[in-house]
Amino acid sequence: MKETRSTCPYCGVGCGVLIESQGSQITGVRGDPEHPANFGRLCTKGQTLHLTASAPITLHQRLRTPQLHGQDVSWASALDTAADRFTAIAREHGPDALGFYISGQLLTEDYYVFNKLAKGLFGTNNVDTNSRLCMSSAVAGYKLTLGADAPPTCYDDVKHAQLLFITGSNVAWAHPVLYRRIEDARLANPLMKVIAVDPRRTETAEQADLHLPLLPGTDVALFNGMLHLLLWDGQIDARYIAAHTEGFEALKAIVRDSTPAVTARITGLKEEAIVQAARWWGESAATLSLYCQGLNQSSSGTAKNAALINLHLATGQIGKPGAGPFSLTGQPNAMGGREVGGMANLLSAHRDLGKAEDRAEVARLWGLPDVPARPGKTAVEMFQAAADGEIKALWIACTNPAQSLPDQVTVKRALERAEFVVLQEAFASTATARHAHLLLPASSWGEKDGTVTNSERRISRVRAAVPAPGQARADWAIVCDFARRVEQRLRPGAPTLFPYADAESIWNEHRESTRGRDLDITGLSWDRLDAGAQCWPFPEGATQGQERLYADGTFPTANGRACFAAVTYRAVAEPRDARFPFALNTGRLRDQWHGMSRTGTLGRLFGHTPEPTLDLHPQDVLRLRLADGDLATVRSRRGALVLPVRGTDSVAPTQAFVAMHWGDETLLGGVNTLTSPAVCPQSRQPELKHAAVQIARADLPWRLVALAWCNEAQALQLRAALRPLFDGFGYASCVPFGRERSGVLFRAAAAEPAPAELQAQIATLFGLQGADTLSYADPQRGQRRSLRLSRKGGDQHLEAMLLAGDTRAEGWIAPLLQQSLPVQAHGRFLLAPGATPPGPATLRSPQVCSCFDVSERAIVQTLAACAGPPAARLAALQAELHCGTQCGSCRPALKRLVDLQPQPG
Repeated sequence: MKETRSTCPYCGVGCGVLIESQGSQITGVRGDPEHPANFGRLCTKGQTLHLTASAPITLHQRLRTPQLHGQDVSWASALDTAADRFTAIAREHGPDALGFYISGQLLTEDYYVFNKLAKGLFGTNNVDTNSRLCMSSAVAGYKLTLGADAPPTCYDDVKHAQLLFITGSNVAWAHPVLYRRIEDARLANPLMKVIAVDPRRTETAEQADLHLPLLPGTDVALFNGMLHLLLWDGQIDARYIAAHTEGFEALKAIVRDSTPAVTARITGLKEEAIVQAARWWGESAATLSLYCQGLNQSSSGTAKNAALINLHLATGQIGKPGAGPFSLTGQPNAMGGREVGGMANLLSAHRDLGKAEDRAEVARLWGLPDVPARPGKTAVEMFQAAADGEIKALWIACTNPAQSLPDQVTVKRALERAEFVVLQEAFASTATARHAHLLLPASSWGEKDGTVTNSERRISRVRAAVPAPGQARADWAIVCDFARRVEQRLRPGAPTLFPYADAESIWNEHRESTRGRDLDITGLSWDRLDAGAQCWPFPEGATQGQERLYADGTFPTANGRACFAAVTYRAVAEPRDARFPFALNTGRLRDQWHGMSRTGTLGRLFGHTPEPTLDLHPQDVLRLRLADGDLATVRSRRGALVLPVRGTDSVAPTQAFVAMHWGDETLLGGVNTLTSPAVCPQSRQPELKHAAVQIARADLPWRLVALAWCNEAQALQLRAALRPLFDGFGYASCVPFGRERSGVLFRAAAAEPAPAELQAQIATLFGLQGADTLSYADPQRGQRRSLRLSRKGGDQHLEAMLLAGDTRAEGWIAPLLQQSLPVQAHGRFLLAPGATPPGPATLRSPQVCSCFDVSERAIVQTLAACAGPPAARLAALQAELHCGTQCGSCRPALKRLVDLQPQPG
């Protein structure tokens, strides 16, 4: 066995991992105990990385050869075709008829060559990234106030903070390993206070000392209201303001009228809660704010970020241990992409595209007369331009816009109208792959070399443990090979702009571009980086990176002073009204990642949240005359989606929540059918966090549900075969399940019974057609029931099932299959329509702990015998069931259950 040190490809925490491999196969993964981001800890997603790189996934989900119009072709043919098409379009329509849409999951070196390809070779600034969807408002907020895109804090600040102000982030689910640090810090310092600002009562909010459930989009009003109180109570740092900032007087005039009463009316919060939050902030010796998409994904995202930073500047809470505004990066290398200028408004090393001197510096670095000055299209604008016919060719890499961008009707129109769409991707199963003319197989996690930068500006090495499957190639190598072919067509005989032999040579050019900049890394060689992850800046002559910025009160602005931003509250772009009375919010699940192209292959990661749901407050469920499990139509101004309803008091009345991960690979339509393309005017980040919707019962009385156990390869093939059938229904979803085995669950609903041929096709796909299958059918009533049995020892077990029409028996038959329970005692009840089981149903309660597959029922039963204070009961629970002792992602839920369950006796 070989062990390779690398970095996790999921969130921006940037955890170090040790990859175990044998030959060409990854066999295991564990946290790197020496990496300063995680010290050996991993979340549920990171712990299962080796399972998503297993042989069946590699064989059946990965792209292995280039494909042109669905046919395998050689790399030479694929790249020659791409070079011909892109250069022809550039010559006929100009370079701005091209668009490059890339990803925060690419490595920094991949990003660098894409940026050089678009801006240097083709001469267009139409290169943007899915980081636009998650981090651009944070970038704009930092630059507006502090002068540079540089989070001034580090993870170590968590243990020094006296107040943690968590806003717009369910960090317990979105950044679980960082949340473990928060738990450790609270244990070490019982006086630490935690405030959570979130419209939903998330697990992060439940564990906070104060939860502020503000109305969606009202963050600026809250922060300005808190600043009003800090001024009123004399809790600002006048000395710091005078010495290190400018613009405070203009902001004071704005917040003068932001009284607690006015703030409460706008935000929906209680006045005393606003006063409490401001008092804790003012009394704290060290306040650290943690924030993410709740602030960023907004039509006023820059203003929200800046208003929060205003609070830090006004109280001097920056540049010292435990204090500062800390933006939590959503993707593993969103920051690395910004460092090399991989966005439509940036150039390498944080240079500004709008500044002539910055453009001239980059042109000299690249050996070109100039780089284009015209602003490029950002993510939403790029796909709107393609839908309008302005952009003719799209090159998409390592991202899935047909799932992740808002307003999917426009996105699909863009992909269909574009003359040539290239998708450079590791996985063949994404929604975008169905629209591409040319598919280029890229290497994935465990197969790549390069660097990434995490939320605390820490640069880590990514290393290959195994070769890429088939003909898959590194992303930077694909770009360089394509670019050199374009050079032969556009600038024959000229020296190549892409002479790179490996990732290190790209890194060296990027490193030199940072000399003298705020992110200067000229002292950080590849060899030194091999020795361990380091924060930037790391200038020549330094012995280590700088973890905390602005300790001397000097900022990277023209006069060295930070700038207060005079921002005012502005309502969401699409407020609720009589026609669309609900506010729809989106967010993350604990065990899933983005569009689920990787995590969505593992049934065990669906144990916590098995299927898509529309979360509503129980009062709204009753008012709409719905019940848990009923299907509801959710309609926005852009489209409609059908979802099962779930009542929960984590959502406030007149609000709704759907997880962001459910794209049309798993759910008919996908959640972004509903979301808004409205963008922040400064950051151009879309308002994915809010859309006004209407909700009503879906008139889809006919139901179908099918489940089957398969091997891993069969499960992937079955899901791929079922996806084209979604359009035959009004609702359809398909997800994996199972832990030791692989299962597939398909659910559908329609206004009328599905045609008999369609039902038969689904039954055949689930293997329900042999002598081992029991069947009942009533075509006139649209009823069908098929069950495939197998014998294990002396017992019979269900291997597959399909219920159509009357599906009420799912409640007791499906658990028999999913829990592999003997079925012979149920006899004729298995086929009798409308029959109830002989005895109590064997329903399994919800999973809480993914690592050890511990259910809520097991936890409650164990707590019934655990006495003592909460900490002692939790320890006893963990000693008995081991839940929460591995990755720790379930610990907030365990603490909640401990608090809810009465003492024994």
